[in-house]
Amino acid sequence: MTYAVKEIYLTLQGEGNHTGRAAVFMRFAGCNLWTGREQDRATATCQFCDTDFVGVDGPGGGKFKTADALADAVAAAWPQGGGGTPYVICTGGEPLLQLDEPLIEAFHARGFEVGIETNGTIEAPAGIDWICVSPKAAAPLVQTSGNELKLVFPQKEEETHPSRFEQLSFQHFYLQPLDVIGDPAQTAAHVASAAAYCLAHPLWRLSTQTHKMNGLP
Repeated sequence: MTYAVKEIYLTLQGEGNHTGRAAVFMRFAGCNLWTGREQDRATATCQFCDTDFVGVDGPGGGKFKTADALADAVAAAWPQGGGGTPYVICTGGEPLLQLDEPLIEAFHARGFEVGIETNGTIEAPAGIDWICVSPKAAAPLVQTSGNELKLVFPQKEEETHPSRFEQLSFQHFYLQPLDVIGDPAQTAAHVASAAAYCLAHPLWRLSTQTHKMNGLP
């Protein structure tokens, strides 16, 4: 299998349960809920994505012909001799369009813990160490268990109200305020409403995008 990767880079996880943890972000190209092109946003299933996942032209990106070649590229991004457990976050776009068991095994062979951030519309293969599901719009939710459910809030569809997910088999539940690019007042309103929901429903925790606040990729 040839893997199409937009970018590979070292950063600190900015969201959810692993906030502040060093990680290699490996962003796959492509998604099943939006083409990534602005002209298609209005008709996409997911209309609020703020990520460029089109093509393979980002830092460290490219097409990798084997799982070992891609795992080697990820391993090269991890600092040597710095301690800690190497951690790779497979994201996108939608990582489960490409992430498979041979690649997971190749990461593990190099000492990495493997995490994913997925929209949950595709069942995850075996072997992933940390599964974060972020349901989008009215897309069907297939992956209904994992470590972390991170819901962008608010979403206009009733199918994505937080109460719809509270009985699913996840260890952690996060609300992440919807960031409205170019409209800080609306973003602040979303933070306030997400915080209020968490206060009234303590199963949920607030997840803010700290990497944006700290100027990290």
